[in-house]
Amino acid sequence: MITGSDRIGEDPKGGGNTAWPMAVLTSLFFMWGFITVLNDVLVPHWKKLFDLSYFQSLLVQLCFFSAYFFGSVVYYLISVSSGDPIARMGYKRGMIIGLILSATGCALFAPASLMHSYPFHLFALFVLGLGFTLLQISANPFVAIIGSAEGASSRLNTAQAFNSLGTTLAPLIGGWLIFKNAAPDAAVRLPYVSLAVILSLIAVLMWFTKLPEPRHQEKVSKSNALGYPQLRFGMVAIFCYVGAEVAIGSLIINFLGMSDILHLPEGSAKHYLSLYWGGAMTGRFLGALALSKTMSTTQRYGGMLLIGAMMFGLLYSLNSSEHFMFDHIWPLAVLITANMAAFVLAGPNPSRALGLFASVASGLLLGAIFLHGAWAMWAVIAIGLFNSIMWSNIFTLAITGLGKDTAQGSSLLVMMIVGGALIPPLQGFLIDIMKGSGLQERGFHLSFFLPLGCYAYLVWYGFRGSVRTTA
Repeated sequence: MITGSDRIGEDPKGGGNTAWPMAVLTSLFFMWGFITVLNDVLVPHWKKLFDLSYFQSLLVQLCFFSAYFFGSVVYYLISVSSGDPIARMGYKRGMIIGLILSATGCALFAPASLMHSYPFHLFALFVLGLGFTLLQISANPFVAIIGSAEGASSRLNTAQAFNSLGTTLAPLIGGWLIFKNAAPDAAVRLPYVSLAVILSLIAVLMWFTKLPEPRHQEKVSKSNALGYPQLRFGMVAIFCYVGAEVAIGSLIINFLGMSDILHLPEGSAKHYLSLYWGGAMTGRFLGALALSKTMSTTQRYGGMLLIGAMMFGLLYSLNSSEHFMFDHIWPLAVLITANMAAFVLAGPNPSRALGLFASVASGLLLGAIFLHGAWAMWAVIAIGLFNSIMWSNIFTLAITGLGKDTAQGSSLLVMMIVGGALIPPLQGFLIDIMKGSGLQERGFHLSFFLPLGCYAYLVWYGFRGSVRTTA
């Protein structure tokens, strides 16, 4: 569907730049980041409310992220049999349909909470995930192709940074709304109904927004995205990345509540969950500068220093309270500095940055496995900083060179978000098994070998597996 000549840095009808469409898109990225990370708050909330095991509570992630798999399979089968749907209806309509479906999923939380039904809540999450599937298929490649190929990783990192702003705020706002509610059954009702209204309003706004996209095609040729090795390997990379990131985020609150870590209550641990996702936001803003090839070295590194300081100030101000002061957060400044140093080593090279960051994340996971107390806690929190550019870099490396097969390739990548459905409950199952065998809290530490294996693959994909080839 998209060839080199179809790239759309300007409105084809004479319009000007894409600043306003990008602003609308960043609001979309923000919302799905916010809602996705609310799942990390739902896991401990429903574990207590419905008296669940770790495996049962992590079915939250299974139902939400499996929707990405099933939705993408359907999209892929349609594109193989009758041509790419996005090529016919366009990115704009695809995103609007995704928003309406997502709003429906959020609205279903109201009857689910009234019925006190865990399965009904899981069904609502599945519908919500189906909506996000279409949003991911439409929005990610649209951001990548809206300008020059060289700036694709930088643009997608910028959009993902606003996605991460949502993931940073979600534990704080969602934790306050849900953990502090006197009626546990009703705790999710108002937040999710409000989200349904907001998503509907964004759909209306997008309908009236002019999006500069390629011409719609009534007749489209069948796609063959699987003919590209960088896409096939990228599919496994997305599976590993999303699975590892979601598993770690889902377990942070429980991990920090362990007696050999900090024995923190949920209300305090949510601040560190916010720092985990806030680290991803910080790294993505830094990555948007570090991977930009239009800036001088002085501008790039000077901008990174400014962004790093601003992000630390923002995260401190968002989390600051009488129970969470500077003494609790200052190590984050050291970690942000280390993250900037890693960007300097990688340079404006997406594949090298991915391989290096995955290597650092692997080392941090080893720290979470073998260390205790604050050292283990900060090792886990720091992984967020180095997860930051992985999604954007994997996505752009995987679809680069796909031409008319870009949208189908995007659907295949989104399909592999199913890693977020499978890896977290599998890690929860490992924790339950080792707890039953007498390992107790030690088993929780050892379970992190599972995401460690995921990051090991990402090291290989960054340094070797992402080499661009033709179909």
